[in-house]
Amino acid sequence: MQELALPPISPATLETGLRVLDLTGILAFSLSGALLAVRKRFDLFGVLVLGCVTAVGGGAIRDTLTGQALPLFLRDETYLWVALAGAVTAFAFGERLARFEKALSVFDSVGLSLFAASGALGAIAAGLGPLGVIFAGALSGVGGGIIRDLIANEVPEVMYRRDQLYATAAAAGALTVYLLYPHLTPFQAQLSGAAVVLLLRWLSRRGWARLPVRRLPEG
Repeated sequence: MQELALPPISPATLETGLRVLDLTGILAFSLSGALLAVRKRFDLFGVLVLGCVTAVGGGAIRDTLTGQALPLFLRDETYLWVALAGAVTAFAFGERLARFEKALSVFDSVGLSLFAASGALGAIAAGLGPLGVIFAGALSGVGGGIIRDLIANEVPEVMYRRDQLYATAAAAGALTVYLLYPHLTPFQAQLSGAAVVLLLRWLSRRGWARLPVRRLPEG
């Protein structure tokens, strides 16, 4: 019996898929940053700034680590327009969005997952080894959130949420991309890495996965 051969995926299709994932991460992080700004009662300009900085911060770190001369959002203004659209949406409909339970965390987790995976892809393309890919992916994922929290005068979530995996989830997603990259298309590897991040975030939020903590004796 003759096997049915699947048609190859064209490079243009792969590039489009990766771009869509990147823009989805931009939108998610923009909503996350802008919603936090709305909750902090920032004015319109402050909401736009925090939304955009949160959205492009992780990508800028990714591009810097992988040797890009200019961050992608400066070379393609579509990313800035999407970030602005997310920030304006959060400012206009912030009250409605906030009614959904843990909406801010959902947007943040989506952005974290997509940027961690795209950061890993960029590191692989730059020829980095496994530790370099994990480091670049994790920092790409958490960079936007750290910048957001610092501007909003919050303790960065990556520093204190021991009961919720954050940077660890991003690192695991980056490792997943590295391991699957030789066997899947870049688009499939990125989706798989992002799915691992979201799964670990979901498990940790329910108390089913967490990191150990050591305590020093008092005095």
